[in-house]
Amino acid sequence: MKIKRIVISALILTCGFTAVPQTSKKALSAHNKIHSEQLANAKSRMDKNVITNMLREDIAKKEEHAISEESTKMISDLLSEAHRYIGRPYVHGAKGPKAFDCSGFTSYVYRQFGYTISPSSRAQYTEGTNVERNDLRKGDLVFFTSRRSGKNVGHVGIVVSADNESGDFKFIHASVKGVKVSDFEGYYLGRYVGARRIITE
Repeated sequence: MKIKRIVISALILTCGFTAVPQTSKKALSAHNKIHSEQLANAKSRMDKNVITNMLREDIAKKEEHAISEESTKMISDLLSEAHRYIGRPYVHGAKGPKAFDCSGFTSYVYRQFGYTISPSSRAQYTEGTNVERNDLRKGDLVFFTSRRSGKNVGHVGIVVSADNESGDFKFIHASVKGVKVSDFEGYYLGRYVGARRIITE
């Protein structure tokens, strides 16, 4: 009889100990589920806030770089003027209109619209305002090193189109082969120095 009581007591204790972990697992599972849902909700709110902030920054950026209709028209006319000289020969030191060097070309084109900028590419790089590559727009001046300039500015052109997502652009310039439109690739890719904006309003 005593042995029977001992066995029964042991069984009761065993059942009690096995029941506790099962209850704890259920409670832990429920807690984890709630925690996961809370994290998901928090992430969703964070994602919305991030998107909202990005949109606000994008709008602010566009407003900062917005220009008047008058300036937009002027830039369009300026590029049309620049395209008139495609094919004109390159001559070192030439300021146009029969022949150009790179900075002679940019200064000549801008002068037709009332902007006096230096005939030196290195000096032009100090004029206007600085522009990041992903903020380029038509009419901006883009600068490169040349084979003779080392790490200094040695070449300049005028942006004719720009992709602000990729940072790619096309530019018109007086190359050694004459005035032409080039893509930002190959030779020019590794020689890019920066950009300046002359028409800012």
